[in-house]
Amino acid sequence: MPTVVVDSKGRVQLPAELRRRLGIRPGTELELSLEEDRIVLRPRRRIRARDLLGAAGREEVDLEEVETALGEAL
Repeated sequence: MPTVVVDSKGRVQLPAELRRRLGIRPGTELELSLEEDRIVLRPRRRIRARDLLGAAGREEVDLEEVETALGEAL
């Protein structure tokens, strides 16, 4: 695993290969968590309506049900 350096403002630069592999681009939001003695960064995944197209098959649902499901996924 590569090593990174924290600058005077607390910033780190992620290696280009790692950004490419994870699809991290300028503006990508990262979730930060502490797991025991580790700092963990994960790209925040956003769900778009077109990502859900066909996921439930051909089924009638209320808009309220969709909004509730999307709210729970975030």
